[in-house]
Amino acid sequence: MQQKLTLHNDITEVPTLGEFVEQVAEQLGYNMTDSMNMNLALEEAVVNVMNYAYPEGTIGDILIEAATTETQLVFTIKDSGTPFDPTQVEDPDTTLSIEDRPIGGLGIFLVKQLMDSVTYNYTDGFNILTLKKKLP
Repeated sequence: MQQKLTLHNDITEVPTLGEFVEQVAEQLGYNMTDSMNMNLALEEAVVNVMNYAYPEGTIGDILIEAATTETQLVFTIKDSGTPFDPTQVEDPDTTLSIEDRPIGGLGIFLVKQLMDSVTYNYTDGFNILTLKKKLP
């Protein structure tokens, strides 16, 4: 299985992403909880690209690909925006109170918690974020 979706860095396109993830999850037989968790993880990652990858006022593409291996569903998020490795962001200290925690960092932490693996590469001018989930 392999499916692709291209979005612009426009937050109004997020519902299209949700429909894409839902369709892929349903096609592969994931339960509702896993489907919702993957949807949340992809939304967090893609919205970060929409908000931060391209300079303000610049329109950029975000390619989302879903493919399966023998054992995993692999989502790849690819953009040509500013190079940034979200996997290098230090996990927030969730033992601290909300008031004592610095702002930011919870999104990628959430993505890492919801998916089985999250990796980043910068290749040929593209940020490539790969999220994997074991097949049901």
